[in-house]
Amino acid sequence: MTTPDLDPDLLKAFVAVAEHRSFTRAACALNRTQSAVSMQIRRLEDRLGVVLFHRSTVQVELSPAGEGLVGYARRILALNQEAVSRLRAHEIEGHVRLGMMDDYGSIILPPLLAGFAAAYPGVRLGMETGLTAHMPERLGQDFDIVVAMHEKGEGAGAFVRRERAIWAGSHSHGTAELDPLPLALYPAGCLLRRWAIEALDRIERPWRLAFVSHSLAAVEAVVAEGLAVTVVKAGTLPARLCRLSANDGLPDLPAADIRLHRATGLSAAGTLLADHLVTGIRQAVDRRISCLEEPTVQEPATG
Repeated sequence: MTTPDLDPDLLKAFVAVAEHRSFTRAACALNRTQSAVSMQIRRLEDRLGVVLFHRSTVQVELSPAGEGLVGYARRILALNQEAVSRLRAHEIEGHVRLGMMDDYGSIILPPLLAGFAAAYPGVRLGMETGLTAHMPERLGQDFDIVVAMHEKGEGAGAFVRRERAIWAGSHSHGTAELDPLPLALYPAGCLLRRWAIEALDRIERPWRLAFVSHSLAAVEAVVAEGLAVTVVKAGTLPARLCRLSANDGLPDLPAADIRLHRATGLSAAGTLLADHLVTGIRQAVDRRISCLEEPTVQEPATG
C-alpha cells in the first residue's frame, strides 16, 4: 500500500481550520474563499481516508484523527519553512560593518561571528573595537551595527543585557593593598575608567594611574603581573585575573547597560547579524559568568 503524500498547502488549510474552529475565519486568514478551503480539507481527508473535522451549524471540532494529525502538521510546516529559510539565507550577500567594545570583540564575539559566517557565507563582516561612547553617532557612515555600553537605564538601541562593573587584580599579588593604588585603565572617555576614579575619590582612597591602553590584553597582562588593578565587566573577567571587592578595600561600582544600535535602513544581512548578536551575546555572557561562578545580574523585563 502506497503511503499518501502530505501536501503542505492542504496542511496549511487544515491547521488554519483547526486553529480558528471555523472554515470562514480560516479562509479569511489564508486569503482564500470558504469553498476553496472546504475543498482542500475534503482532498486531505480523501487522501488519508479519515474524517478530520466534525461539523455542525454552530461549530467545527477536530475529530480524533484530526487531533492526532494537527501536531504533525504543525511540525511539517515548521520544518518546511525552516528548510526554505536556510536555503534562501545562503543567497544573502553584503558587507556589514560592526563597532564593538574591545573586551566583547576579543572574548564574546569571535564564536558568534564564526557561527554567523558559517550560516551566511555570502556576508562579509568587518569589525572595529574600541571605546564605544561615540560610535553610535557614526552609524550609517562608518558602522552598520554598534554594540555599546551605556550608564544603567540610559542610551537608545535595543537592550542586550546588564553588566556589573567589577574590580580585578592578580591571583598571586596583593596589589590592592598598595597605597596609592596603582590603576591600569582604558584612556579618557571610558565609562569604566570614570567610575573607578569617581568611586575611589568618593571614599578618599589614594590612587595613581600606572598604565593606560586601548587593549584589554595589554591591561590584563600588566594586572596579572601585579603591577596594578583594573576595572572590567563581570561578563568579560579574564581568567588570569581575580575579582576584588570591599574585602580588598575597594568600593562598589555601578552596573552598565549593553545596547545594540542599528543604522537606518539596515540591509537584510545586517538585520540577520543584529538579531543573531542580541540573542547570542546574552547567552554567551550568561554561560561565561556561570563558568566563572559569578552571580548573574538580573536583567529588566523589557529593553
